[in-house]
Amino acid sequence: MGPILGAEFVAIVGDLSGYRDAGRLASHAGLAPVPRDSGRKTGHIHRPKRYNRRLRWLFYMAAQSAMMRPGPSRDYYLKKRAEGLIHTQAVLALARRRVDVLWAMLRDKRLFTSTPPDTQTA
Repeated sequence: MGPILGAEFVAIVGDLSGYRDAGRLASHAGLAPVPRDSGRKTGHIHRPKRYNRRLRWLFYMAAQSAMMRPGPSRDYYLKKRAEGLIHTQAVLALARRRVDVLWAMLRDKRLFTSTPPDTQTA
């Protein structure tokens, strides 16, 4: 996410105290699917009716620009395309993943690195 999209993110979201977890932030952006089950029919999911469209656009554009360059985002996008998703679905899946990564970075006050951090075992 560049400086312009980052500034828009801060303007829309502010601090993260209004969200319990990354799922709540993704739901606010319309990136978390909502079940549409009825009776015996299960597994039907759709985009929520109420979400912040500007925040969804922001994450979509960040994912779109990230998947054009070599790296973990492009690898994830290509993996989703290999699974049979169309371009838009694959970019939205990447956007949802980027919400999780951004949430973890802001929560832990860390900079992004393409390699996962070392975890110490007790």
